[in-house]
Amino acid sequence: MNRTARAIDFARLSLPLVLSYAFDWIVFPFTEQQAVPLYLLLILCIVVPVVIIPVVVLVFIPGRAVSSHGPRSHTWAWKLWETHVGWLGLALSLVTVWFFTESMKNLFGKPRPDLLDRCEPDLDAASDYIVGGLSVQSDTGRLYGVDICQQSNTDRLADGFRSFPSGHSSASAAGLIYLSLFLASKLGVMFPHTSNTKAVPTETRSCSSSSMATSADGCKVQEHRANESARARRGQAAAAPLYLLAIALVPSGLAVYISASRWFDFRHHGFDILFGFLMGVLTAFFSFWYYHMPLRDGTGWAWGPRSTRRAFWSGPGQMGYGEKSLGLANMDRRDVEMGNVADATTSGGRAPGTIPSYRPGS
Repeated sequence: MNRTARAIDFARLSLPLVLSYAFDWIVFPFTEQQAVPLYLLLILCIVVPVVIIPVVVLVFIPGRAVSSHGPRSHTWAWKLWETHVGWLGLALSLVTVWFFTESMKNLFGKPRPDLLDRCEPDLDAASDYIVGGLSVQSDTGRLYGVDICQQSNTDRLADGFRSFPSGHSSASAAGLIYLSLFLASKLGVMFPHTSNTKAVPTETRSCSSSSMATSADGCKVQEHRANESARARRGQAAAAPLYLLAIALVPSGLAVYISASRWFDFRHHGFDILFGFLMGVLTAFFSFWYYHMPLRDGTGWAWGPRSTRRAFWSGPGQMGYGEKSLGLANMDRRDVEMGNVADATTSGGRAPGTIPSYRPGS
């Protein structure tokens, strides 16, 4: 009976007890000097990527795999295209995350951790501003209207209700994670991979004890071929140098620091920061995949331009917007960033995935 009574008493007190800590979530002081103010955020997430992208393209594009005998104008057209697409992806990432972040801030109106310091509530006449809450004798669990605030700076007060999600976190991830992906693409930083082939061919399994008795030499030949195949596959890929990986991860580390600063500046709750950062990561990956070839398959290049016949509309039954989707896979084509190139499948037996060189006289 005593345990039951205690459980009932605890259940009755649990809600007010929990609500008594609600004010603790928003009692942090207002930080005048932020670690990453808005102007610095804009520089780091917009200006820095906008400058780095063309510099990287100027140095690394088109790369050593492409023949250097083509016209110089084609090379510069390619560089301009890669820069253009790099900026498009960055803009798509930032604009998308800005739209969703600002919309959700205005929609939810979640208080910031420093709201009470911004509010400067009129505690002497607090009872005049009660708009709801629990029917208890103490101030715990009561809901007060915003009119209780004596803050004369209306912009500062209104910004105190824009905690979710964190704009610094979402913007830093959208801009700097995208920059990390761009650098990884151009620097060749990716997980090593090979084609989906087995290291040991299945036909070697036929070398059972009975078959080895009759054709031991044949089984040894098969095993030798299997080992050679495994060694050949092992040599198809290798990990990129660690210094290149470190360079590609620098923007991501900066994004993490910017997000963390919103915690120790008392601007956002932990969930606000994590949710905003996740939004930025998703938009960064989406924007990168939208304009750039996959890291594992694209050899560091962006997708080509749309076909002139499908610049604004493809329609049902069509295979995308590229020149290849027009049934021109076996024909030469005019490419904006490369000029006249021969298709890889008709380049004199060149292996799939290699880079076409400029045609003589083009």
